[in-house]
Order: sequence, then C-alpha cells, then structure tokens
Amino acid sequence: MADLRTDSRFVALLLGIGQTLAWATSYYLPALLAPVVVEDLQADRMLVYGAFSLALLISGLAAPRIGRTIERLGGRPVLMASALTLAAGLALLGLLPGLAGWFIAWVVLGIGMGLGLYEAAFATLGALYGRAARRGITIVTLLGGFASTIGWPLAAALMPAIGWRNTCLVFAAVNLLVLLPVYALLPRAGTGGEATAAAIDPTEIPLPADWVRRSFLFLAAFFTLRALISTTMSVQLPVMLAGLGLSVAAAVAAASLMGPAQVAGRLFEFTMGKAVHPLRVAWLGAGLLPVATLLLVLVGPVAAVPFVLMHGASNGIITICRGSVPLALFRPRGYPVLMGKLALPVLMAQAAAPMVTAPLLAHLPAMAVLGLAGLVGLAAMLCLLPLRAAPPPRVAEAVQG
Repeated sequence: MADLRTDSRFVALLLGIGQTLAWATSYYLPALLAPVVVEDLQADRMLVYGAFSLALLISGLAAPRIGRTIERLGGRPVLMASALTLAAGLALLGLLPGLAGWFIAWVVLGIGMGLGLYEAAFATLGALYGRAARRGITIVTLLGGFASTIGWPLAAALMPAIGWRNTCLVFAAVNLLVLLPVYALLPRAGTGGEATAAAIDPTEIPLPADWVRRSFLFLAAFFTLRALISTTMSVQLPVMLAGLGLSVAAAVAAASLMGPAQVAGRLFEFTMGKAVHPLRVAWLGAGLLPVATLLLVLVGPVAAVPFVLMHGASNGIITICRGSVPLALFRPRGYPVLMGKLALPVLMAQAAAPMVTAPLLAHLPAMAVLGLAGLVGLAAMLCLLPLRAAPPPRVAEAVQG
C-alpha cells in the first residue's frame, strides 16, 4: 500500500472520487434543494439563495490562507478537514430550524467548500508532483464531472421520499463514511514520490514581475467571468430550461447531461490535448460556449440539449484549465499559494452569481438570460488574447505575496 499511495494515478483517482462526492453534496445541492426550501420555510427566494452566496464568499476569502496551508502542510489534512466540515454543515441543514438555521449551516458549508473543492485538490497535486501534476488534474476533473449527474438525480429521488432535511443528513453521512476515509488514504506531504526537483529548484530565475502581474490579472479575469457563468448554470440551469418551454422532468433530464458532457470535454483534453499547450486548450473550451449560445438563440428551444452538451464540454475543459494553465504559465514553485489567490476572485464571482441572476430570471425571459451568458463567455474568451507562454522559471514574488 505504501507504494500505491505515492503513485500519482492512484492519488488522482482518490481525489477524483472525493471531488465527485464533495461537489455533489455541497455546490450542486441548491439547484434542487433551494426551491423546496423556499416553499417549506415560506422564505424569500433571494434570502435562500443568498445563504449559498454567503457560503461562496466565505470560501473565496479563505482560499489564499488555505493555499498557504496546503503549501506548508500538504493537502491530506486540509482535505480531511473539508470532509468533516461539509458533514457538519449538511447535518446542520437537516437539523437547524428556520431561515437562521439555513444561514448558519451554509456558513459552515462555505468553510468546507473552501477547504475541499477543486482549487484545494489541484494545489494538493501540484505540491506532490510539480510539473507532472497536469495529468492528475485531468483525471480528477474527469471523475468530478459526474458530480451533477450523481447529485441532482439522487437529491431529486430522495427529497420526495424522505424530505429535504433527511436528504441533507444522508449527504452528511456520505461525507463522514465515504469521503473522509478516501482522503485518509492520500499520501502525506513530502511523500509524492514523483515530486520533481523542478518543483523546488532554487536555481530557477524569477519571471519578470510586470509580466507576472499582467498575466495573472488577465487569467484571473478569464476564470472569474467563466465562474459567473458556471455558477449560474449549476444553480439555475433546470429552471432556465423549463423557462424555455420544457417540462420539469425534461428540464432536469437535459440539465443532467451537463455532467457527461463535462466528462467528454475532459476526455478530449486527456487524449488529444496532452501534446497541446494548456492555453490552446483553454481557447477551445472558451469558444464552445458562445457558439452554443448562438445556436440556441438562432434555433430556439429544440437546441436545448445541444446547448447543454456544448456548455458542459466547455465547462469541463475550463475546469481542467483552472489547474493546468497556471501551472504551465507560472511553474510549480508557489503553485498552492497561486491557486489560493486565483480562487479568491473566482469564488467572489460565484458568490455574486446567484444573487445577480435570480432577479434577472424573475424579470427577463430565460432565452435572454442565456444570451447574456453567451456574451459574458465571449468577453472571457477575449481575456485570453494577451496571454502567452513564458520561459520556465518560478512564480514571481509579486504573485506569491
């Protein structure tokens, strides 16, 4: 087991299973849970979604410190803490009464998401394997792409049978009984086996500080704009598809195709993209969404399924790029810290997205909101234009802070 636990493919498999469960039981939960809670608690829709926004805000504010912790201690203790914290938050969702209890639970879940979603997993791989982490990042996101495919149908099946509170308790048990033991199998810091000297090479020449600042800002803008879209879709996609004229069952079924489409996009990167610089892969992923939106606007609701498939593939590719592009541009030194700094604006955007899009959906046709998403996707793609590959030295102190 000692050798197996240091094998990068086994570690990526563990992290992929963990990410699938963590995303399914936290980030994707409000899409089906929040409408039921609004009705059950007779609460304002904006307040219910606002709790989720607060959770994402807390995740973003904690992200830089979490990145530094992973760089210092490794990812294993941080990810194990995330499983415990997510379980606690989900248990509070199931047990605490009223809207105040809902908010308290999402504060705890926000801490858990900051400790345990993709940025933490990517930082763990980067700390263990340096430049060799790209393939592991792809494997993690391949498996993680099934989170909505598992989470949404499971929640939809459990809630009518046992209620939304007991569904949350079931998800809490999943984090304690499955996710925590999975993370316990991860190697400790410094035992990655394949961690290369390049990850800690003191002879590397720093990149020009101006280039680092400029590239970091454009990259952060790209991922922030994409985060606005991905969060909106994860929370509102079934509702928006129903707004196009699909039945509730058809909308949920079509939205659930996003998971397999994400996996298809990641499989493309895994097979065809391995010989291509991650920036070019990012261009492909960024371009799919504007094309998908244009198709939907021109053809109408009959193009809902192709739209979901293309959006899912786009989102799947971009998720890999969140880990691979910074690693390729800035190199392994300081990578966990860099991921924490990049996560801050991304999670702030994710926090704002539900609050921004809820009133848009209340006052605009679903097609108009989807069209706006396509325009934001186009703006994000333009942020990639100034980015260029640089020589291979380490991340400059200007970004590491």
